[in-house]
Amino acid sequence: MTPDSFSRWRKSSHSNGYGGACVELAHATGVIGVRDSKNPAGPVLTFGQAELSRFLGAVKLGRFAG
Repeated sequence: MTPDSFSRWRKSSHSNGYGGACVELAHATGVIGVRDSKNPAGPVLTFGQAELSRFLGAVKLGRFAG
């Protein structure tokens, strides 16, 4: 899917301009898109609701840390 396939993109209210490490989320039919806010025309990760919950849980646990 392309960024244009999604409805309005939203960024967390916790995001700020200092780190530049922000993501945006948007809905499309049956999926949720996640993209890098610095590259809105770039690739979009797509998740179902349950998949997104598992992914965010893994992020919070630090499973993708460097």
